[in-house]
Amino acid sequence: MRIALASDHAGYPLKEEIKGALAGHELVDFGTHSTDAADLSDYVHPAARAVSDGDTDRAILVDGVGYGSALIANKLPGVYAAVCQDPFCAGLARSHSDTNVLCLGGKIIGSALALEIVKVWMATDFLADEPKYRNRVDKIVEIAEMYVRRVT
Repeated sequence: MRIALASDHAGYPLKEEIKGALAGHELVDFGTHSTDAADLSDYVHPAARAVSDGDTDRAILVDGVGYGSALIANKLPGVYAAVCQDPFCAGLARSHSDTNVLCLGGKIIGSALALEIVKVWMATDFLADEPKYRNRVDKIVEIAEMYVRRVT
């Protein structure tokens, strides 16, 4: 699987740890590449765009609390980002909602918990054969298509 990664300065150390947990996947790191102050949108937007454009299968975004990344990523068509702070929610974000972008808060969860969240999120499949989950996701996609348009 091809995975986009991005962070701001607050998420950089955790992003670097996450890379090790993704062995076997092709990683595309959109930055930042240090703990020097950085604007989140400069890195998250291109990573989310890679998912939107189909250049990557998924993305993992790390900032201070995760919400900034999710706000940016969810503006792009075909991107479904969720902030997850525990493995249970990560599993549900994939199995029930078919998210393709995971957002984590480097200031609020430790690396051991974050690595477990990544492990669960990456290993969990969407329950596409379950009508109630397929219908929910179809409705989300329908809403997005009414409002989110690709700008070329």
